[in-house]
Amino acid sequence: MNKKTFTLSLIFLFAINVKLMAQDESNFDSANYSIEDCVNEFSSEKTEETKAGYQYWFADKNFLDGRTIKLSVVDPGLATHKPHRHSEDEFFFVLEGIAEFYLNGETKMVGPMTSLYCPSQSEHGIKNIGNAELKYLVIKKYEPK
Repeated sequence: MNKKTFTLSLIFLFAINVKLMAQDESNFDSANYSIEDCVNEFSSEKTEETKAGYQYWFADKNFLDGRTIKLSVVDPGLATHKPHRHSEDEFFFVLEGIAEFYLNGETKMVGPMTSLYCPSQSEHGIKNIGNAELKYLVIKKYEPK
């Protein structure tokens, strides 16, 4: 990933996180987090294998209040799962590769530096239709159970 792509990715993530934090501002206490808690550098040793490639949680469901950021890496021709629905809305942000985005019966081919939004209860999915790995971020807030 080049410097421009990385910078724009960080800006996108920051904007989403600011929006989510504004919604939950009353529940946030920064005194509970050290710098060690707030920095998560990618480590290949901490990736989780999937049937289509691997994933890495930058922020998992247990870190804050259900807000998550996950890197998904998908091998050519594969998808992490079939189109599905859930109660939470979700963003994908394509970093590298070519994806086929499926939303409620329609598809669109997209490339790097593209955000994809999946409204709550919409049927959605993302598939690698390129010849190289597809890398994208998944930004989602899980509802408490």
